[in-house]
Amino acid sequence: MTDLRRLLDHAERSAVPGGFGYLGDDGRVVRGRPLETWIVARMTHVLGLAQLLGRPGAGELVRHGVQALVDGALRDRQRGGWRATAEDDTKSAYVHAFVVLAGSTATAAGVPGGRDLLDDALEVWRTRFWDDTAGLPVEAWDRAWHRCEDYRGVNATMHGVEASLAAADALGNDRRAARLREQALRSTERVVHGWARERDWRLPEHFTSGWTPLPEYHRDEPAHPFRPYGVTIGHQFEWARLCLHLRAALSGPPGWLLDDAVALFDAAVERGWAADGPDGFPYTLDWDDRVVVGARMHWVLCEAIAAAAVLGQVTGEERYRTLAGRWRAHGEERFADPVTGSWHHELTPSGEVAAGTWAGQPDAYHLAQMLLLSQGRPVRGSLAASLR
Repeated sequence: MTDLRRLLDHAERSAVPGGFGYLGDDGRVVRGRPLETWIVARMTHVLGLAQLLGRPGAGELVRHGVQALVDGALRDRQRGGWRATAEDDTKSAYVHAFVVLAGSTATAAGVPGGRDLLDDALEVWRTRFWDDTAGLPVEAWDRAWHRCEDYRGVNATMHGVEASLAAADALGNDRRAARLREQALRSTERVVHGWARERDWRLPEHFTSGWTPLPEYHRDEPAHPFRPYGVTIGHQFEWARLCLHLRAALSGPPGWLLDDAVALFDAAVERGWAADGPDGFPYTLDWDDRVVVGARMHWVLCEAIAAAAVLGQVTGEERYRTLAGRWRAHGEERFADPVTGSWHHELTPSGEVAAGTWAGQPDAYHLAQMLLLSQGRPVRGSLAASLR
């Protein structure tokens, strides 16, 4: 079985001057690839969870990540916010959501500088990304904050919900916590209880600036790593799980949060598992439930296992624990890499290592969270809160 300690060893090897680098198939940082804010932030978050678990040396690495995000080249100290990479000036909601998450976990872990990072990142999220009229975030800006991309997306929205719940937990009695949870509820209600439910649990991912669905978006680039065409199975599992974290974070949560989590999960299982024959979840389906991209992504399976584990914890139903165990065994057989201690990020439907969308083993975010969520801890708004 995949060992969390070995996975964290893998994560720690990503430390480089200025942050954390992208890891290749050999478990080493890929040379020549620029620093990427989403990788730096996600590794800071993972190592913050390790610090909460009491892992020796994790605190120093979290401080390294916090320092990189506060004072490093990725932060735009003149105009505010964080650039996508050291070579890309785009300022996206997806990236900033992970900066908020990193600051939240560092704060929860008591790491120096974590609260300052969280406060700064939340202010950028509030003033640049959160659209209070829509109850959803905008997608991306240029470096000077002059031009906002016309596109809107559910991926960034989803991670905004995750980050908002984590920030609310980290803030404690701060008055911003209630507002962040209310924003997370508004977004989830529009996405899950609105668009997904209205389409028989086929979640649209791509929208115009006015939040009109774009069902044909990226039909010509279906394997895009962040904006693939069609229904993304892994996101349906992720949203199902987030419904349950949100439910745990609210006092008097609406009943639809659990009902919709179950419906979204069940639809993803029924339509996704072995949809093209071989075991496993394909990356994407079209609107008639036919496989578009059959590659098996490690993160999709991780999110399926995590969602099943959390549903089992919340409902007490054995069927979810059975599925989580079955899928975990499949992951250990197919994805686990005994050399690095991590999982291969992409496989062909028949199980060979592939790189059509993801090369290497970039970070430990999905796998680390799955391993922790599978341990049966009480469900909270964030993983950091459950570890505390």
